[in-house]
Amino acid sequence: MNVMMNPAKIAIKDLDFYYGQDRALIGVNLQIPERQIMGIIGPSGCGKSTLLRVLNRMYDLYPDQRVTGEVTLDGQDILGSQVDLNLLRSRVGMVFQTPTSFPLSIHDNVAIGPQLYERMSTSDVDDRVQESLTRAALWNEVKDRLPNPADSLSVGQQQRLCIARTLATRPEVMLFDEPTSALDPVSSQKIEDLMNELKRDITIAIVTHNLQQAARCADQVAFFYLGELVEVGSTKQIFTSPRQLHTQNYVAGRFG
Repeated sequence: MNVMMNPAKIAIKDLDFYYGQDRALIGVNLQIPERQIMGIIGPSGCGKSTLLRVLNRMYDLYPDQRVTGEVTLDGQDILGSQVDLNLLRSRVGMVFQTPTSFPLSIHDNVAIGPQLYERMSTSDVDDRVQESLTRAALWNEVKDRLPNPADSLSVGQQQRLCIARTLATRPEVMLFDEPTSALDPVSSQKIEDLMNELKRDITIAIVTHNLQQAARCADQVAFFYLGELVEVGSTKQIFTSPRQLHTQNYVAGRFG
């Protein structure tokens, strides 16, 4: 029996998602516990990344995409027309598969978020940049070259820079979409260690094709197949005694 140790930070109820006429998510019901890591696994095209884009309303950027159902953050609806999307995206940050550093300095990549969302003095911005880079385990590597272009960093460092940029708005939730798929094993380990540090005060959802990564990092795991949530449970339960046949076959490597 799966026991959820923490209350739900995000609650998803009867969620359907459409790309035009095509339904990519079907009747999803899922609770993402506060200050835990929810691993989201499943074969390509099963709706994993789509779900993340619902949680911070990224789909609003595309007119042919729509959602029905209910998603709440701390009990408040985030799908309604009155939601401040800038505020929502500052509370629910996202890190993508490929590092997406801006054509700015290392410093300004991190500073841009707080400057958009808050009124801050220059010294306060600098403090926030240092705080965010420190939390992203990058400060010691870049503190002497903050004016340098962000693309002067290695790919692994750029991904941690993207994490620092997300952290700079002090989010309550962070969404990671295959954050280590483009990284070497050493850089990947740094990201995994970082997520485990961040969950002390941030709720995390990570989409990953790497089942070993999900087993290492996640507290709960949700398995998706063909747009449906097939099974959710503790990481140990999903990987050692899955209840559903599709889950059993997937974690055993019989398809993917």
